[in-house]
Amino acid sequence: MESTSEPLVSVVTPVYNGEKYLAECIESVLVQTYKNWEYVIVNNCSTDGSLRVAEQFARRDPRIHICTNSEFLPVVKNWNHALRQISGSCKYVKEVHADDWLFPECLSEMVKVAETNPSVGIVGAYRLEGSWVKSDGLPYPSTIVSGREICRLFLLGQLYVFASPTSWLTRSDHIRSREAFYNESYLNADTEACFAVLRNSDFGFVHQVLTFTRLHSQSIAASLAERLDTTRLGLLRILKEYGPVYLSADEYSACLRKRVRNYYRFLAYNAFRRRGREFWDYHRRGLETLGHPVSWARLARVSVASAMDHLVNPKRIVESIECLSRESISGLAPGRSSRKAS
Repeated sequence: MESTSEPLVSVVTPVYNGEKYLAECIESVLVQTYKNWEYVIVNNCSTDGSLRVAEQFARRDPRIHICTNSEFLPVVKNWNHALRQISGSCKYVKEVHADDWLFPECLSEMVKVAETNPSVGIVGAYRLEGSWVKSDGLPYPSTIVSGREICRLFLLGQLYVFASPTSWLTRSDHIRSREAFYNESYLNADTEACFAVLRNSDFGFVHQVLTFTRLHSQSIAASLAERLDTTRLGLLRILKEYGPVYLSADEYSACLRKRVRNYYRFLAYNAFRRRGREFWDYHRRGLETLGHPVSWARLARVSVASAMDHLVNPKRIVESIECLSRESISGLAPGRSSRKAS
């Protein structure tokens, strides 16, 4: 595309104490083959050198704009605040976390799919997570599928393409149509936003690795997710809210039963791990809010059954731990791609 005919893309990076990786992130935007972009960096009261790094780059390129918050904002609230800084003339929004980066053709290839298919609300692609290529993709060479079908397959544990905001491009109309694009009551706000957008739009996909997601647990959200294992509750909440929208009545009923059954296996496993009060209070309150108060009698039965099974079949101890660990990371059927908490 020629830059004069390219639609404007707003690239957005919220950052809090991201000095260690921020320069690499910014440089990945600067080398994009796609040229018609603005870059909004929102400094969330960082106490390290993040602002200094961003200012150094802004002096070199007028397309980089820096906003500094007057007060520290919680993670999801800051994501929404950052999205409110985009240009009114931008057609697409590309988020990139401060510790991640984009491959040079990322914007070009994602915009190409979106421009070719006006019904597409979100464009995804394969991503490099650490040293592994992740995200279940669409069958090659398809580049577009119904958003409702993508969400249905996700809920059934058959396809996972959402990853993290670093790996998507979003049509800006969908962001502007919601007062807060990310639901601030969701710890899985990024996945929930995909379900909301794809209710009335299609999903596009590029069959290339276009983004890099860094593996570490230094962020506030990642630390909380690891300590409390928040993903499972978040995805149960998404199932309760969107299952009736995207699944048939029979599919939803079967999926809910399976998810609750596996939740009790997960709780039984963590009972043996002697998790602390914070963990149990989090899951007890969360399940109660979703209309599934913990049945301690059922949990006791599952725990005893698991213990007896492990005594009879010692090999299953390792298998169960591996299975629950995968489910804890992805919230999906074992073997599905994991999603980074950021």
